[in-house]
Amino acid sequence: MSSNDSLRVDSLRVAVLGAGTVGGPVVRAFLERPEKLAPFDGVRLTLAGVADKFMDRVIARGVPAAIVTDAPAHLVADPDVDVIVELMGGDEPARTLIAAALAAGKSVVTANKHVVAHHGPEFEAIAREHGGTFRFEAAVGGGTPVLSPLAADLAANEIHQVRGIVNGTTNFILTSMRENGSAYADVLAEAQARGYAEADPRGDVEGDDAVNKVVILARLAFGAWLAPADVLTTPPTLRGAGRPGITGVTADEVTAAGALGLTLKLIALAEIGADGRPTASVLPSMVARDSPLGRTDWVLNRIEVVADPVGTVAFSGPGAGGDATSSAVLGDLIALARGHGSTWAGLAPATAVPPLAPEASGEAVAGATGSAGPLAGARAWFAFLPGIAADAVRATAAAADAAAADAAAADAAAADAIDAAEDVAGRHAIDAATDVAGGTAVRTNAITLAAARAALAPASDASDATLYPVVD
Repeated sequence: MSSNDSLRVDSLRVAVLGAGTVGGPVVRAFLERPEKLAPFDGVRLTLAGVADKFMDRVIARGVPAAIVTDAPAHLVADPDVDVIVELMGGDEPARTLIAAALAAGKSVVTANKHVVAHHGPEFEAIAREHGGTFRFEAAVGGGTPVLSPLAADLAANEIHQVRGIVNGTTNFILTSMRENGSAYADVLAEAQARGYAEADPRGDVEGDDAVNKVVILARLAFGAWLAPADVLTTPPTLRGAGRPGITGVTADEVTAAGALGLTLKLIALAEIGADGRPTASVLPSMVARDSPLGRTDWVLNRIEVVADPVGTVAFSGPGAGGDATSSAVLGDLIALARGHGSTWAGLAPATAVPPLAPEASGEAVAGATGSAGPLAGARAWFAFLPGIAADAVRATAAAADAAAADAAAADAAAADAIDAAEDVAGRHAIDAATDVAGGTAVRTNAITLAAARAALAPASDASDATLYPVVD
């Protein structure tokens, strides 16, 4: 046996693709804390290569020039490399590099939420066919582990719902709007100045970042890869669909929510829908201000898993930042050194989820009143109705209820109509309505979207208002 073969028995040779915000701290761990990368119950991890377009910068940090390259594909193709750590971000060339590494039977670790969410089914199929290992803990909670517990520690539970705050940028914006009474545009500018938001913030504020994360959470919770395009990001309004993510939130709505003990959060939620298929949404939603989600402020993340028999289990901590995310990457590397498999652990192969029909996806869901999709079923709703007094809202809703009940009673054979009329009955529809500056803050009881529109739209004449789901 050669000396090189002896080394390979006792070590895993790691190549890092991308030495920026996350990759930099990962490489630094190899240079400064190598003893932490040699677990007692596993094999040693050694740095075999670093690929970065700024080679001089990497070498200046102390990485030997002999293992630095600007050609990541060369490291993927190198037979002496056992593990590829993809930290380049984006879609291509990350997708091609990950697929090639898995097809070669290598192990891959990534923090790239976009590539996992959009190409997860492909990667899982390749890894299972060719014996590769695919780990992506860092793609969801940053430094807060949640995927491995879902796949392993909670594997014997029946998971009903996964929900939470998974984007620090939007949480900072909504918290600042509440605490300072600031307008959305002003707080967004502040977040950009502090480095919490990108120059082009659409990936965060329109919900795309959280969509990627909830797709990954749904894979581990419900055994299926959802299409990111099927995740609803536009909240409904009284007469249609709102703007994506938090881009339509106003300071008046945030203030009005406080009058009812509520606060606004961008909530990612995945569950099994009424039709038996997994469904997911990323919507600005109301939560009780004194609830754990309501107290999760600024850039913190919190993910809650509702399951049987365990009940509700929560994971809270920093969800972004290079150091926090590098912690999860290094944790996945340690797992490989200990002989652990892919992030899905012993879970069965994911099932295919047929794409939603056009009428049950995107803005159509927010505008529809049917029984399929993430907004199906009864739930509480919140709305700020500008320029209207609370007494007028209650009176108008009651009048609409009476008319609907009379119409339904006139046709006793129309059972669905009777049910709908009972659903919108004013004494049942509105839970609380209070006067606030500029209008009325109203919260409904648990009713359907159709019932909420029927109860509240008549009071607002021709104007529109966003209907925010209330997450209890």
